[in-house]
Amino acid sequence: MARDVDLDLLAASLRADSSDTRAFVEGLALKLEQTLPGAVHVYRWRTRLLGPKVVRRIRIDAGERRFELRAAEGTIETTSARLSGGIVLRTEALDVEAWLDALGEALAREAQRSEKTRQALERLLIQ
Repeated sequence: MARDVDLDLLAASLRADSSDTRAFVEGLALKLEQTLPGAVHVYRWRTRLLGPKVVRRIRIDAGERRFELRAAEGTIETTSARLSGGIVLRTEALDVEAWLDALGEALAREAQRSEKTRQALERLLIQ
């Protein structure tokens, strides 16, 4: 793989299974958890007392950006925040496509700075 992460390939990988909201959110959470442990926080909880735990929120810290996805009742809300020293300066709501693009770009920038992140993204693209 080239030293720079292929943004189109990364975005396509993140969009896999996007036709089914629940499958998309579960798949994205799983890919990101496995690929970027420590930078990704996935929050799961039950909708019923004995029901399965499902992903309700994903938070990804990528350098000076924090990306968050919230899922409920078949809808997805996504935001991107700018950070400085761990403090949120500004948060903006994005549609899912723009959020995935911004996340891909932020992860690619991190990959240029960190060999560990680059290797993790390469594993994501191989899956």
